[in-house]
Amino acid sequence: MSDDPVTARLMRQGLPVFIALASFLLVVAVMAALYFGRDILVPVTLAILLSFVLVPAVRLLRQIGMPRVPAVLLVVVIAFGALVGIGTLIANEAAQLAADLPRYQITMREKITALRGATASQGTLSRIIDMAQDLGAELQPAPTGEAAAKPGTPDHPLTVEIKAPKAGLIETFGTFAGPILHPLATTGLILIFTIFILLQREDLRNRMIRLAGSGDLRKTTAAIDDAASRLSRFFLAQLALNIAFGLVIGIGLWMIGVPSPTLFGVLAAILRFVPYVGAAISALLPLVLAAAVDPGWTMMIATAALFLVVEPIAGHVIEPLLYGHSTGISPVAVILAATIWTFLWGPIGLVLATPLTVCLVVLGRHVERLWFLDVMLGDQPALSPPEIFYQRMLANDPAEAIDQGREFLRERALVTYYDEVALAGLLMAQEDRSRGTLDRDRQDQVGAAIRSVVTRLGEARVRRRIGKGSPRIGSTETAAAVAAAGPDRQVAAIVLSQDDLAPAWRGKVPVLCVSSRGPFDEAATLMLSQILGRHGLASEVVSMAALRAGERPEHSNFALICFSYLEPVSLSQIRFTVRQARAAVPGVRILVGFWRERDPATLDRLRRATSADILATSLNDALAAVLEASRLPAAPTSAPVQGAPALLPEPAAAAASA
Repeated sequence: MSDDPVTARLMRQGLPVFIALASFLLVVAVMAALYFGRDILVPVTLAILLSFVLVPAVRLLRQIGMPRVPAVLLVVVIAFGALVGIGTLIANEAAQLAADLPRYQITMREKITALRGATASQGTLSRIIDMAQDLGAELQPAPTGEAAAKPGTPDHPLTVEIKAPKAGLIETFGTFAGPILHPLATTGLILIFTIFILLQREDLRNRMIRLAGSGDLRKTTAAIDDAASRLSRFFLAQLALNIAFGLVIGIGLWMIGVPSPTLFGVLAAILRFVPYVGAAISALLPLVLAAAVDPGWTMMIATAALFLVVEPIAGHVIEPLLYGHSTGISPVAVILAATIWTFLWGPIGLVLATPLTVCLVVLGRHVERLWFLDVMLGDQPALSPPEIFYQRMLANDPAEAIDQGREFLRERALVTYYDEVALAGLLMAQEDRSRGTLDRDRQDQVGAAIRSVVTRLGEARVRRRIGKGSPRIGSTETAAAVAAAGPDRQVAAIVLSQDDLAPAWRGKVPVLCVSSRGPFDEAATLMLSQILGRHGLASEVVSMAALRAGERPEHSNFALICFSYLEPVSLSQIRFTVRQARAAVPGVRILVGFWRERDPATLDRLRRATSADILATSLNDALAAVLEASRLPAAPTSAPVQGAPALLPEPAAAAASA
């Protein structure tokens, strides 16, 4: 590497470009290899995926005592025998249907004539039918006999036809045998590969572990087991669902009276392996045949209704229950994968798109260097809720964060949303501020967006049901303050009335909330004030800068002063601020909120170092402690809240403030 600092800087700046170019070339090379090597890769891929379906049957035979080789051969023979039987059934039914088609031509002509007569006054549809008839006339063979013009006349010039020489025996054999031998060769390769994969399954697994890296056997084994379980569940569930779909369609067509219902039932089961369009394609032939068989339109309407009812039930009700969450890929990834694999491998790629994408997602989930595959194709959220919250604040688009909060409030309490999402997002903003990546204007913009979210969510009213064991103190209850079942604390359901408060807390505004510095601390303080107000404790919010500038709160006789810190300054400065507050308001209690997670073992030391009565690291802790401190001493209380911060005894608090 060059010692020139300018050259080194240019190389560092150009490194992302080289990495992007190398990644692009790698993707192009892989796609080219997949495209040009499809004749070999397709049979191998089909054999591997088929082995995932057959492995449970082989294991079952091994458990009952059958040796490996006979078990594998028996399962493979049964599977390929079933495939050959299905193919033979399709061929016989198709031949029978083709023999019966001439009988339906008269009915179709009569329907076209009737449809044309009924739409004679309908300009657009009539022109479409006329165009279809004109195209049919153009496709008819040229007239012969007297009706045809004589060759050599101006109306019929001489036609010169150039014929290729008569093909030899080898060329003729290649022309007719090629379309037959190629599928047979592919089927033979799939059969051979499937047998050897099932026979050498453990050896192949060990080789994959060796290639992936035997240094971390736990991670490699987890990846292989995850891929195998996901694919097995996916294939077995899809196979069962599609067979059931084909049975229902076949029985329905038989009851309607459509000819060859067995053929169309089998085709429906097979074509439904093609995502999104398979069921629609399988409905086309039965609809056309129903229109050709029935002189009226009843059979066609009944056939259309059958597919319109069965497919949504299978696709939107049964399918999500069976394997909607087992594949782990997003709907957009399914569409993208279907497009790419169809381009590379044709129709067979469309069928294999979903299982191959599942394999890529599993690799991205367990191999660190391929993490981007899980992000691009997986169904897990790309950003966490706090990251989404902060990103929307940076984009000055709080609407999405408000919607996210309202969805959260359907199941959880508002104080929990502030703790788990909003405060976590504020901490990200504070870290960017500390690094100097947010200028003053951007800080004010983000702070204003967060305040708008807090204000809008504070106005929301979410209806919930309270369990019988939930505490109810006071006669006033706001729906948004009620806690949902689950991890939310019981204390979040408490709304205090004046009768529940200690005498010192019965003032009009018993709590003063002071934000330390900056718009982010101000937003956190606004959250704390809003939460206390929703539980019966009105508060006033003021900034530390305003107090130092000589501004005084509108109210007095506070029972509690809350200091809020996202990124606390020195403990000595906090202790000095607390002493000033005690001197200004004698007898007041002090809460210090450090909204950054800390080691619980150090909480007591920090509490004594800051001379605070209450030290909280989350809004839930702060709410629990304030509600406990504000009640009448003789008032019945709810069950102790596990993890709520304990208050210092009065003597200890006095000693700490001395």
